[in-house]
Amino acid sequence: MTTDGFLNLNKPAGMTSHDCVGRVRRILQLKRVGHGGTLDPAVTGVLPIALGKATRLLQFLQHHKAYRGTIRFGLTTATDDLEGEIIHSQPVPDLSLEKVQAALPNFLGKIEQFPPNFSAVQVGGKRLYELARKGETLEVAARNVEVFRLEILDWRPGDFPELDLSIACGPGTYIRAIARDLGALLNAGGTLACLTRTESSGFSIDQSLTFAELEQQIQENTFSPILPSVVLGHLGAIVLSPEYTKRWFQGQRLPIPETITPQETPNNSPANLIPQPPYPLQVYDTNGKFLGIGQVASSETSTILSPQIVL
Repeated sequence: MTTDGFLNLNKPAGMTSHDCVGRVRRILQLKRVGHGGTLDPAVTGVLPIALGKATRLLQFLQHHKAYRGTIRFGLTTATDDLEGEIIHSQPVPDLSLEKVQAALPNFLGKIEQFPPNFSAVQVGGKRLYELARKGETLEVAARNVEVFRLEILDWRPGDFPELDLSIACGPGTYIRAIARDLGALLNAGGTLACLTRTESSGFSIDQSLTFAELEQQIQENTFSPILPSVVLGHLGAIVLSPEYTKRWFQGQRLPIPETITPQETPNNSPANLIPQPPYPLQVYDTNGKFLGIGQVASSETSTILSPQIVL
């Protein structure tokens, strides 16, 4: 059984992403395992796992993600979720769904966002959560992030009303920060009560495996890693002739047609459909075997494909 490829893991609560990598290593008896898109311990859902040689491909995965989360109003905490110390608690029975609906558009599109104090953002070589645990707080600059979709799934009124949301966003977006800032905008306070990542890097929770399911497939010898071609389709591809394949493995730069461009992805804007070199491209031989990732660049006389990741 080949172990080079990807695993769509359904991460349980209470484990770090690093913990998950360690457990996958033990289950598969494999040394080279990595993950894409870190999840907080309390968060569940899709955690892309790279196996074997595919660990070199993590940098080329899509960056867009989607979540299903619950925001609880009337409550603020040190971590912007229920894991942290409660800073303020005040019932807000008068908060209505109509007020929430009117405020949500402020968090759609390109927005500025301050990362939570308890986060993996690095300042001066230190993670913010490391500083926060020592009682230190630093001024962190706002970051530009993008939210593509905010859809209300459910609303539960009461002293501490709760809002269920479906969220699609770009890289670096903190859902905890959205909960915090939405609560502040409504003068009610808000914190993230629970969160599940439903999509990440082209993987969906519908096709994910729990640890129990993974172990069962290993016992039954039915586990098969997800092929790179399944998750890297957004890059586009080129097929090399036998002569070029030989030169590829020798690390040679290859002249290619100028018409090859990456494929369109769902969140591309029209300006991004025809990228300017350099950009990455999947590389295959005539038998459909994945050979790695090439970098497309322009020279004075032609377009060149240079080997970047050779498998």
